[in-house]
Amino acid sequence: MEWFDSVFMKRLAPVTPIGLILTLILLFAFQGEVILNNPLHIVLIAIPLIVQTFLIFFIAYRWAKAWRVQHSVAAPGAMIGASNFFELAVAAAIALFGLQSGAALATVVGVLVEVPLMLALVRIANRTKHWFPEETQPGLAPTASG
Repeated sequence: MEWFDSVFMKRLAPVTPIGLILTLILLFAFQGEVILNNPLHIVLIAIPLIVQTFLIFFIAYRWAKAWRVQHSVAAPGAMIGASNFFELAVAAAIALFGLQSGAALATVVGVLVEVPLMLALVRIANRTKHWFPEETQPGLAPTASG
């Protein structure tokens, strides 16, 4: 386990973002014309993704607020819940249906939609940090404010 963490993962770490970027470039290269020629299809794929992402984020975020969870747990938890893990979806769509399939197109749209959505959710989470109990320092008692 130590070798895996200290040697293998350190060697693999720089390769994985490059692999993801190359995969996205290939997907956009194969799907670019379809995206440009079918804007209605793109909108019909994007709208449910947008609604779903915001809905799940706000359900999880407000639930964490109701439970008085600290912001450092609530914000990432809500974002992880709202994430669609399109990296996995891209790989599965290509492997199962091919680069020029409708499934690959949906994952490309998902990637295009999810990145700006997650950035918007980060902004919302940062602006609403005051909704949550104050973060405690190690060794200090939690505060009663919130």
